[in-house]
Amino acid sequence: MTLSAYLTLAILIVTFGLLIKTRLPAAAVFMGALAAAITLKLAPTEELLKGFSNQGMLTVAVLYIVAAGMYATGAITIIMDKLIGLPRRIAQAQLKILPPIAVGSAFLNNTPLVAMMIPVIRDLTQSTRLPAKHLYMPLSFASILGGVCTIIGTSTNLVIVGLVADVLAEAPANLPAMRPLKMFDPAWVGLPAAVIGIGFMILFGRFLLPRDDRQEAEVPPRRMYRAEFEVEPDSLLVGKTVAESGIAGAEGIELLSIRRGPELKPADLDSEILAAGDLLSFSTSTDALTELWRTNGLIPHLRLETMKTPRHTHQLVKAVISRQSRLVGRKLVDLPSPHSPYPFKIVALSRDGQPVRGLLEDARIEAGDKAVFEVNDTFFYGSYLEHDFSLTKPLEGYHLQRTDRAVEASAITLAMIVVVATGWMSMLNAGLLASGAMLATGCLNLQTAGRSIDWGTLVVIACAIGLESAVTRSGLADQIAGLLTAMGGANPYLALGVIYLGCTFMTNVITNNAAAAFMFPIALSTAAQMGLNFMPFAVTLMVASSCAFITPTGYQTNLMIWGPGGYAFGDFVKIGTIMTLIVAAVTLVLAPMVFTF
Repeated sequence: MTLSAYLTLAILIVTFGLLIKTRLPAAAVFMGALAAAITLKLAPTEELLKGFSNQGMLTVAVLYIVAAGMYATGAITIIMDKLIGLPRRIAQAQLKILPPIAVGSAFLNNTPLVAMMIPVIRDLTQSTRLPAKHLYMPLSFASILGGVCTIIGTSTNLVIVGLVADVLAEAPANLPAMRPLKMFDPAWVGLPAAVIGIGFMILFGRFLLPRDDRQEAEVPPRRMYRAEFEVEPDSLLVGKTVAESGIAGAEGIELLSIRRGPELKPADLDSEILAAGDLLSFSTSTDALTELWRTNGLIPHLRLETMKTPRHTHQLVKAVISRQSRLVGRKLVDLPSPHSPYPFKIVALSRDGQPVRGLLEDARIEAGDKAVFEVNDTFFYGSYLEHDFSLTKPLEGYHLQRTDRAVEASAITLAMIVVVATGWMSMLNAGLLASGAMLATGCLNLQTAGRSIDWGTLVVIACAIGLESAVTRSGLADQIAGLLTAMGGANPYLALGVIYLGCTFMTNVITNNAAAAFMFPIALSTAAQMGLNFMPFAVTLMVASSCAFITPTGYQTNLMIWGPGGYAFGDFVKIGTIMTLIVAAVTLVLAPMVFTF
């Protein structure tokens, strides 16, 4: 090997070593690797930086915005509530989530599906206390397995279809057994692999996936509030039991009572069916309170003054009642005063770290009480002129879903999917138009759109694409190809296995599309020299280059769930290796059996 190839190999080894053995952010590690490649001139600088203008990376960025629009309007929450509900066991949750995602990924791009499911799973795990780490990675793996089943399910399959078409157009007589790939050709292998792979995840994945550290960590004492909400008349909560609604299932929330008119419901409330107008009293921590406040169909009970601004523009504020406050000694039901310069809604009240006793409307304000208010922007102006509060602190990052725009968001997303599925536009083009439409229709604002993008993930994707140029330009890729060809020998089954092994290795080291393009000529040459039908090799390439389970950098959806799931690099290696062996066994048995050499 050349010196450049050795240097590239060293950079890759150090990069993966840092990811496995340290807690350095993945973006920082990959930026360092890219900087080393540029400094050592392992490829032209413009090629090493090509990832920052790569269509795939930009597509992921705009899809974050589209997914944020679906979430901000409550559209995806409403849809998933119908499909998933509130499973109480991890196997039940996986059974309701993974098969639909796999089926959807077979016909739609799996990247937007995963992007939209990330906030859904976050909310689901908060409501049900299920371990998030047991859902995010299976979500990504199911989307990958589903995408393999059709030629349009993943961009990698389309790359191989295009390469086969190019070869047939140039020299069809040289390979008489080769034919254009049809829509469901990969399904003969992909479908059994998906069924077995998802079944394995549901049955055995919980024994291999990491424990959720957030659940095991010792929770320090928290201030508890009494909060009261009403069930809105048109709420999806109406007709559900408390247990089915999930409103009292999250950590830090205890349902104290339900009042329906003058009637107070008994303490055993899980089986109580909710009705419009029910007054729900909770004991809750600050973090859990924000989730109650954001629940579609619940509104604060003490609406003391009409706030003329749209509710989705409101936010929560924590406040401490000062000794000089005019509110001291007054009942909450009497607030605010007619001359108050800042209208607000009382959401919750805490005294001496505990929820106040009795209904909020009967409570009298005392100096030092901690309250949570729902306010609009006028509150922050008025509060500077008053002495009611010794401290006010906005609870940043919590926003109400604008459900009146759910239909528009759903229509925009559906239109994006249709134009991509029919081939009218590229995913990037459709995603840009969809994200623009989300902003134009008010489904989300610019601030929310900016916060929705996971910039760290985008940096990792861009750097990984750039490092592929170093692998190719330095000659390291050619060295790997020569080694694989020598290993193949004259046995067709062994040759197919070596192609699968090489493609899997390259996919996890560089990117799936680059691995497919790199391994295609090697597989084609192997089939031609041995006089074999190329179809088993073509399908094997599709599966091997898409099923990147071993590293988070091998596939975009892995990168997208890496951060939200709180996984370590080694978590992917452990369970991804087993998944790779399962899919490899299915592929190497079925591909030559179905298509024959």
